[in-house]
Amino acid sequence: MTRQYFTLDVFTDKPLGGNPLAVVLDSDGLDGERMQAIAGEFNLSETVFVSPPADNLNRASIRIFTPKKELPFAGHPTVGTAILVSMLDGLEAGQVRDIVLEEKVGPVPCQVKYGSELFHAQFSLPKLPSLKIVDLDAELLAEAIGLSPDQLGTGGHKNTVCDAGVPFPTVPLANLSAIDAVRIDEAALARCFAGLGIAPEIYVYTKQCVNSDSDYHVRLFAPALGIAEDPATGSAAASFAAQIMAYDKPTDGYHTLIIEQGIEMGRPSRIELAMKISNGILESASIGGSAVIVSEGILRI
Repeated sequence: MTRQYFTLDVFTDKPLGGNPLAVVLDSDGLDGERMQAIAGEFNLSETVFVSPPADNLNRASIRIFTPKKELPFAGHPTVGTAILVSMLDGLEAGQVRDIVLEEKVGPVPCQVKYGSELFHAQFSLPKLPSLKIVDLDAELLAEAIGLSPDQLGTGGHKNTVCDAGVPFPTVPLANLSAIDAVRIDEAALARCFAGLGIAPEIYVYTKQCVNSDSDYHVRLFAPALGIAEDPATGSAAASFAAQIMAYDKPTDGYHTLIIEQGIEMGRPSRIELAMKISNGILESASIGGSAVIVSEGILRI
């Protein structure tokens, strides 16, 4: 059987930047095991499989796989798939469209806009993020990420696990020099998180940025999921809103923050985190970005 697929670069306005994504259309008849094998064949950070929705009011049902594991929710697959299906549906320049994608985490509302040349999508967080402080041994943590202990931490920020559908261990670093120097020791990372019920992956950040209009510079390492480093992680950015609320305490109102990622990999990404805050509480949030099609083809599977 043949199945059409596309690859897109997400959280970028240029091909060969951002985070690559494979989207397989017509995935009826594929079970989870087969989908996982196909995701391993693509070997991108995520591959999406599109099926008809359970609710006809929604646009599609999607399943998301890393090379090693299925995810209930992920950011760049949501943005990329929303843009792709809107392109295929004939969204015209100047138009805005609201759609819902059914994911394992639940229905995810998305809004897709087509500017003069560029498609942009944002999705509302299906779950507001939570935060749990974790007590990590500084020496072992530093060993796990190839730094010295004095390069850890910034401005009273704590090590946490943030969760908006997928949990991410979140670690502040002192500056750009520290974040650039990160080198993962998988064995030490596993020892660092042993007994804590935390997956051996890590989201590191600093408020020093390469681009003048960015607010945070981040990197994500998830070797246990088959992702040595991720160029752009929308689900982690969604979770990161809890860290921002806890330690940077933005004022009431609407805020749009820019998170830069992937620069060290040569795949610069720009993730927009929009937050609505009322009485010091995060009321709603969304993740947004652009995407471009890079390739299309046929799977003979």
